Amino acid sequence: MRLGLDIGGTKTDAVAVDAAGRVVDRVRSVTGFGADAVIATALTGIATIAERAGIAPGDFESIGIGIPGQVDVATGTVAHAVNLGFDELAVGGRLSSLLGREVKVENDVKAAALGAYHLLSTGAAVPAHSMAYLNLGTGLAAGLVIDGRLWRGSRGAAGEIGHIPVDPAGVRCPCGQRGCLETVASGSAIARQWASDDAVPVLSLLAAAEAGDERAGRIRSLLIDNVAAAVRVLVLTVDVEVVMIGGGLSALGERLLGEVQRVLASWAVESPFLASLELESRVQLVPAGFPAAAVGAALVGAPTARRDEGETPSDEIDNGAGSSRLEREGVTTWLK
Repeated sequence: MRLGLDIGGTKTDAVAVDAAGRVVDRVRSVTGFGADAVIATALTGIATIAERAGIAPGDFESIGIGIPGQVDVATGTVAHAVNLGFDELAVGGRLSSLLGREVKVENDVKAAALGAYHLLSTGAAVPAHSMAYLNLGTGLAAGLVIDGRLWRGSRGAAGEIGHIPVDPAGVRCPCGQRGCLETVASGSAIARQWASDDAVPVLSLLAAAEAGDERAGRIRSLLIDNVAAAVRVLVLTVDVEVVMIGGGLSALGERLLGEVQRVLASWAVESPFLASLELESRVQLVPAGFPAAAVGAALVGAPTARRDEGETPSDEIDNGAGSSRLEREGVTTWLK
Protein backbone atom coordinates (compact mmCIF):
# COMPACT_ATOMS: atom_id res chain seq x y z
CA MET A 1 0.00 0.00 0.00
CA ARG A 2 1.28 3.44 -0.95
CA LEU A 3 0.55 6.68 0.84
CA GLY A 4 0.32 10.14 -0.67
CA LEU A 5 -0.22 13.53 0.97
CA ASP A 6 -1.24 16.78 -0.66
CA ILE A 7 -0.18 19.51 1.75
CA GLY A 8 -2.01 22.71 0.84
CA GLY A 9 -2.06 26.17 2.32
CA THR A 10 -5.26 25.48 4.26
CA LYS A 11 -5.86 21.71 4.19
CA THR A 12 -3.94 18.46 3.87
CA ASP A 13 -5.34 15.50 1.95
CA ALA A 14 -3.89 12.05 2.72
CA VAL A 15 -4.78 8.94 0.72
CA ALA A 16 -3.86 5.27 0.77
CA VAL A 17 -3.57 3.68 -2.68
CA ASP A 18 -3.63 -0.09 -3.12
CA ALA A 19 -1.65 -2.22 -5.58
CA ALA A 20 -4.37 -1.80 -8.21
CA GLY A 21 -4.14 1.98 -7.99
CA ARG A 22 -7.42 2.46 -6.12
CA VAL A 23 -7.90 4.97 -3.33
CA VAL A 24 -8.84 2.80 -0.35
CA ASP A 25 -8.73 5.42 2.41
CA ARG A 26 -8.69 9.19 2.64
CA VAL A 27 -8.20 11.63 5.53
CA ARG A 28 -8.41 15.41 5.34
CA SER A 29 -7.16 17.82 7.99
CA VAL A 30 -6.26 21.46 8.56
CA THR A 31 -2.68 22.32 7.62
CA GLY A 32 -0.60 23.87 10.38
CA PHE A 33 1.28 27.11 9.71
CA GLY A 34 5.06 27.20 9.97
CA ALA A 35 7.80 24.62 9.46
CA ASP A 36 7.23 22.52 12.58
CA ALA A 37 3.45 22.65 12.19
CA VAL A 38 3.65 21.46 8.57
CA ILE A 39 5.81 18.49 9.60
CA ALA A 40 3.39 17.71 12.43
CA THR A 41 0.44 17.87 10.02
CA ALA A 42 2.14 15.40 7.69
CA LEU A 43 2.99 13.03 10.54
CA THR A 44 -0.59 13.11 11.82
CA GLY A 45 -1.98 12.28 8.39
CA ILE A 46 0.47 9.41 7.95
CA ALA A 47 -0.22 8.05 11.44
CA THR A 48 -4.00 8.26 10.99
CA ILE A 49 -3.99 6.37 7.69
CA ALA A 50 -1.56 3.79 9.12
CA GLU A 51 -3.69 3.19 12.21
CA ARG A 52 -6.81 2.69 10.09
CA ALA A 53 -4.91 0.27 7.86
CA GLY A 54 -3.55 -1.62 10.86
CA ILE A 55 0.11 -1.09 9.97
CA ALA A 56 3.03 0.93 11.29
CA PRO A 57 3.68 4.31 9.61
CA GLY A 58 6.99 3.05 8.31
CA ASP A 59 5.45 -0.03 6.70
CA PHE A 60 3.86 1.64 3.69
CA GLU A 61 5.36 0.49 0.40
CA SER A 62 6.11 4.13 -0.35
CA ILE A 63 5.29 7.61 0.92
CA GLY A 64 5.13 10.72 -1.23
CA ILE A 65 4.34 14.37 -0.51
CA GLY A 66 2.88 16.97 -2.86
CA ILE A 67 3.46 20.51 -1.62
CA PRO A 68 3.46 24.06 -3.04
CA GLY A 69 6.72 25.87 -3.54
CA GLN A 70 10.00 25.24 -5.31
CA VAL A 71 10.91 21.60 -4.70
CA ASP A 72 14.33 20.01 -5.03
CA VAL A 73 13.20 16.45 -5.72
CA ALA A 74 16.72 15.09 -5.18
CA THR A 75 16.87 16.29 -1.57
CA GLY A 76 13.19 16.76 -0.69
CA THR A 77 13.83 20.39 0.26
CA VAL A 78 11.05 22.92 -0.32
CA ALA A 79 11.68 26.65 -0.77
CA HIS A 80 9.46 29.73 -1.02
CA ALA A 81 6.35 28.09 0.45
CA VAL A 82 5.01 31.44 1.66
CA ASN A 83 1.45 30.22 2.24
CA LEU A 84 2.76 27.51 4.55
CA GLY A 85 4.82 29.89 6.64
CA PHE A 86 8.39 28.96 5.77
CA ASP A 87 11.04 29.97 3.28
CA GLU A 88 12.99 26.71 3.20
CA LEU A 89 12.34 23.34 4.81
CA ALA A 90 13.87 19.89 4.36
CA VAL A 91 10.46 18.20 4.24
CA GLY A 92 11.74 14.93 2.82
CA GLY A 93 14.76 14.78 5.09
CA ARG A 94 12.87 15.50 8.30
CA LEU A 95 10.04 13.09 7.58
CA SER A 96 12.44 10.37 6.41
CA SER A 97 14.43 10.72 9.63
CA LEU A 98 11.34 10.62 11.83
CA LEU A 99 9.76 7.66 10.02
CA GLY A 100 12.93 5.69 9.36
CA ARG A 101 12.20 5.33 5.64
CA GLU A 102 12.46 7.40 2.48
CA VAL A 103 9.81 10.04 1.82
CA LYS A 104 9.78 11.63 -1.64
CA VAL A 105 8.60 15.18 -2.22
CA GLU A 106 7.16 16.81 -5.34
CA ASN A 107 5.61 20.14 -6.26
CA ASP A 108 1.84 19.88 -5.79
CA VAL A 109 0.91 20.79 -9.37
CA LYS A 110 3.31 18.22 -10.79
CA ALA A 111 2.00 15.62 -8.35
CA ALA A 112 -1.55 16.44 -9.44
CA ALA A 113 -0.49 15.97 -13.05
CA LEU A 114 0.59 12.42 -12.27
CA GLY A 115 -2.66 11.76 -10.43
CA ALA A 116 -4.75 13.14 -13.28
CA TYR A 117 -2.83 11.07 -15.83
CA HIS A 118 -3.32 7.97 -13.71
CA LEU A 119 -7.07 8.61 -13.69
CA LEU A 120 -7.11 9.38 -17.42
CA SER A 121 -5.45 6.04 -18.13
CA THR A 122 -8.06 4.10 -16.16
CA GLY A 123 -9.74 1.57 -18.37
CA ALA A 124 -8.47 3.21 -21.54
CA ALA A 125 -7.98 0.76 -24.40
CA VAL A 126 -5.10 2.93 -25.60
CA PRO A 127 -3.83 5.19 -22.78
CA ALA A 128 -2.95 8.75 -23.77
CA HIS A 129 0.67 9.22 -24.75
CA SER A 130 0.74 12.74 -23.36
CA MET A 131 -1.29 14.96 -21.06
CA ALA A 132 -1.08 18.43 -19.56
CA TYR A 133 -2.67 19.15 -16.20
CA LEU A 134 -3.74 22.80 -16.12
CA ASN A 135 -4.08 23.98 -12.53
CA LEU A 136 -6.40 26.94 -12.07
CA GLY A 137 -6.12 27.96 -8.45
CA THR A 138 -4.71 31.00 -6.71
CA GLY A 139 -2.21 30.98 -9.56
CA LEU A 140 -1.96 29.22 -12.91
CA ALA A 141 0.53 26.50 -13.79
CA ALA A 142 0.67 23.22 -15.67
CA GLY A 143 2.24 19.82 -15.16
CA LEU A 144 3.27 17.77 -18.19
CA VAL A 145 3.19 13.98 -18.40
CA ILE A 146 4.78 12.27 -21.40
CA ASP A 147 4.62 8.47 -21.67
CA GLY A 148 3.55 8.33 -18.03
CA ARG A 149 6.45 10.41 -16.76
CA LEU A 150 6.60 13.96 -15.47
CA TRP A 151 8.41 16.21 -17.90
CA ARG A 152 10.46 18.79 -15.99
CA GLY A 153 12.61 20.43 -18.61
CA SER A 154 16.26 21.31 -18.07
CA ARG A 155 15.67 23.46 -14.96
CA GLY A 156 12.30 22.28 -13.74
CA ALA A 157 10.37 25.12 -15.36
CA ALA A 158 8.39 23.05 -17.87
CA GLY A 159 4.71 23.90 -17.53
CA GLU A 160 5.15 27.30 -15.85
CA ILE A 161 2.92 28.88 -18.47
CA GLY A 162 1.30 31.17 -15.93
CA HIS A 163 4.35 33.38 -16.34
CA ILE A 164 4.07 33.81 -20.09
CA PRO A 165 3.42 37.56 -20.55
CA VAL A 166 0.23 38.25 -22.50
CA ASP A 167 -0.01 42.00 -21.84
CA PRO A 168 3.23 44.04 -21.60
CA ALA A 169 1.22 46.90 -20.08
CA GLY A 170 -0.58 44.65 -17.61
CA VAL A 171 -0.32 44.50 -13.83
CA ARG A 172 2.88 43.42 -12.12
CA CYS A 173 3.01 39.68 -11.44
CA PRO A 174 4.57 38.36 -8.20
CA CYS A 175 7.29 36.87 -10.43
CA GLY A 176 8.40 40.41 -11.35
CA GLN A 177 7.14 40.49 -14.93
CA ARG A 178 4.16 42.45 -16.19
CA GLY A 179 0.97 41.05 -17.63
CA CYS A 180 1.59 37.35 -17.04
CA LEU A 181 -1.17 34.91 -17.97
CA GLU A 182 -1.65 34.23 -14.26
CA THR A 183 -2.64 37.87 -13.69
CA VAL A 184 -5.77 37.44 -15.83
CA ALA A 185 -6.66 33.75 -15.53
CA SER A 186 -6.52 32.62 -11.90
CA GLY A 187 -8.31 32.88 -8.59
CA SER A 188 -6.05 35.74 -7.50
CA ALA A 189 -6.79 37.58 -10.75
CA ILE A 190 -10.53 37.37 -10.07
CA ALA A 191 -10.10 38.46 -6.44
CA ARG A 192 -8.08 41.48 -7.58
CA GLN A 193 -10.55 42.56 -10.26
CA TRP A 194 -13.81 41.72 -8.48
CA ALA A 195 -14.02 42.83 -4.86
CA SER A 196 -16.50 40.62 -3.05
CA ASP A 197 -17.42 39.51 0.45
CA ASP A 198 -18.08 36.06 -1.00
CA ALA A 199 -15.59 33.46 0.22
CA VAL A 200 -15.27 32.42 -3.43
CA PRO A 201 -15.21 35.67 -5.46
CA VAL A 202 -15.55 33.89 -8.80
CA LEU A 203 -19.03 32.67 -7.81
CA SER A 204 -20.11 36.23 -7.10
CA LEU A 205 -18.56 37.31 -10.39
CA LEU A 206 -20.41 34.69 -12.42
CA ALA A 207 -23.70 35.45 -10.70
CA ALA A 208 -23.31 39.14 -11.51
CA ALA A 209 -22.31 38.41 -15.11
CA GLU A 210 -25.28 36.11 -15.58
CA ALA A 211 -27.53 38.83 -14.13
CA GLY A 212 -26.34 41.25 -16.81
CA ASP A 213 -23.62 43.23 -15.01
CA GLU A 214 -21.45 44.52 -17.88
CA ARG A 215 -18.24 44.86 -15.86
CA ALA A 216 -18.63 41.36 -14.46
CA GLY A 217 -19.26 40.12 -17.98
CA ARG A 218 -16.02 41.67 -19.22
CA ILE A 219 -14.00 40.13 -16.38
CA ARG A 220 -15.61 36.74 -16.97
CA SER A 221 -14.81 36.94 -20.68
CA LEU A 222 -11.21 37.86 -19.90
CA LEU A 223 -10.94 34.83 -17.61
CA ILE A 224 -12.48 32.40 -20.10
CA ASP A 225 -10.51 33.73 -23.07
CA ASN A 226 -7.23 33.38 -21.22
CA VAL A 227 -7.96 29.90 -19.86
CA ALA A 228 -8.65 28.96 -23.48
CA ALA A 229 -5.36 30.64 -24.41
CA ALA A 230 -3.58 28.49 -21.82
CA VAL A 231 -5.02 25.36 -23.45
CA ARG A 232 -3.87 26.63 -26.85
CA VAL A 233 -0.36 27.33 -25.55
CA LEU A 234 -0.06 23.82 -24.11
CA VAL A 235 -1.14 22.19 -27.37
CA LEU A 236 0.96 24.45 -29.59
CA THR A 237 4.13 24.04 -27.51
CA VAL A 238 3.94 20.39 -26.43
CA ASP A 239 1.09 19.04 -28.61
CA VAL A 240 -0.33 17.02 -25.74
CA GLU A 241 -3.26 14.75 -26.56
CA VAL A 242 -5.32 15.89 -23.57
CA VAL A 243 -5.47 18.96 -21.32
CA MET A 244 -7.04 18.16 -17.94
CA ILE A 245 -8.22 21.22 -16.00
CA GLY A 246 -8.03 21.02 -12.21
CA GLY A 247 -7.55 23.31 -9.23
CA GLY A 248 -10.05 25.43 -7.35
CA LEU A 249 -11.64 27.09 -10.39
CA SER A 250 -12.36 23.70 -11.96
CA ALA A 251 -15.16 23.37 -9.38
CA LEU A 252 -17.15 25.66 -11.69
CA GLY A 253 -17.66 22.56 -13.80
CA GLU A 254 -19.50 23.02 -17.07
CA ARG A 255 -19.79 26.76 -16.44
CA LEU A 256 -16.05 26.85 -17.05
CA LEU A 257 -15.47 23.93 -19.42
CA GLY A 258 -18.36 24.69 -21.75
CA GLU A 259 -17.32 28.32 -22.14
CA VAL A 260 -13.66 27.43 -22.72
CA GLN A 261 -14.68 24.91 -25.39
CA ARG A 262 -16.93 27.52 -26.99
CA VAL A 263 -14.02 29.97 -27.27
CA LEU A 264 -11.70 27.29 -28.66
CA ALA A 265 -14.34 26.36 -31.24
CA SER A 266 -14.76 30.01 -32.25
CA TRP A 267 -11.03 30.30 -32.88
CA ALA A 268 -11.20 27.18 -35.04
CA VAL A 269 -13.79 28.87 -37.27
CA GLU A 270 -11.34 31.71 -37.90
CA SER A 271 -8.23 29.53 -38.35
CA PRO A 272 -8.06 26.35 -40.45
CA PHE A 273 -4.80 25.57 -38.66
CA LEU A 274 -6.41 25.67 -35.21
CA ALA A 275 -9.40 23.78 -36.58
CA SER A 276 -7.06 20.96 -37.61
CA LEU A 277 -5.84 20.67 -34.00
CA GLU A 278 -9.36 20.06 -32.62
CA LEU A 279 -8.55 21.97 -29.44
CA GLU A 280 -12.06 21.90 -27.98
CA SER A 281 -12.12 18.09 -28.02
CA ARG A 282 -8.80 17.82 -26.18
CA VAL A 283 -9.82 19.62 -23.00
CA GLN A 284 -11.69 18.09 -20.06
CA LEU A 285 -12.10 18.52 -16.31
CA VAL A 286 -10.65 16.45 -13.50
CA PRO A 287 -13.77 14.96 -11.85
CA ALA A 288 -14.97 16.85 -8.79
CA GLY A 289 -13.80 15.20 -5.59
CA PHE A 290 -10.91 13.28 -7.11
CA PRO A 291 -7.74 13.88 -4.98
CA ALA A 292 -5.38 14.24 -7.94
CA ALA A 293 -2.42 15.71 -6.04
CA ALA A 294 -2.58 13.17 -3.21
CA VAL A 295 -2.87 10.24 -5.63
CA GLY A 296 -0.02 11.67 -7.67
CA ALA A 297 2.06 12.03 -4.51
CA ALA A 298 1.53 8.33 -3.81
CA LEU A 299 2.85 7.59 -7.30
CA VAL A 300 5.78 9.96 -6.82
CA GLY A 301 6.68 8.01 -3.71
CA ALA A 302 6.84 4.72 -5.62
CA PRO A 303 10.47 3.65 -6.12
CA THR A 304 9.93 2.58 -9.73
CA ALA A 305 7.24 2.55 -12.37
CA ARG A 306 5.60 -0.73 -13.26
CA ARG A 307 7.57 -2.81 -15.71
CA ASP A 308 5.64 -4.21 -18.65
CA GLU A 309 7.11 -7.42 -20.03
CA GLY A 310 10.39 -6.65 -21.74
CA GLU A 311 10.61 -3.07 -20.44
CA THR A 312 13.25 -1.60 -18.19
CA PRO A 313 11.94 -0.14 -14.92
CA SER A 314 12.68 3.50 -14.25
CA ASP A 315 11.61 6.39 -12.07
CA GLU A 316 8.40 8.10 -13.10
CA ILE A 317 10.03 11.54 -13.18
CA ASP A 318 11.87 12.77 -16.25
CA ASN A 319 14.17 15.70 -16.79
CA GLY A 320 14.28 15.13 -20.51
CA ALA A 321 16.62 12.15 -20.67
CA GLY A 322 14.09 9.53 -21.79
CA SER A 323 10.64 8.08 -21.26
CA SER A 324 8.76 5.03 -20.03
CA ARG A 325 5.28 4.00 -18.97
CA LEU A 326 3.72 4.69 -15.61
CA GLU A 327 1.91 1.72 -14.19
CA ARG A 328 -1.41 1.36 -15.94
CA GLU A 329 -3.65 0.02 -13.19
CA GLY A 330 -6.27 2.71 -12.91
CA VAL A 331 -7.97 4.53 -10.11
CA THR A 332 -11.46 3.06 -10.38
CA THR A 333 -12.88 4.50 -7.18
CA TRP A 334 -12.14 7.35 -4.83
CA LEU A 335 -13.53 8.45 -1.52
CA LYS A 336 -15.23 11.79 -1.07
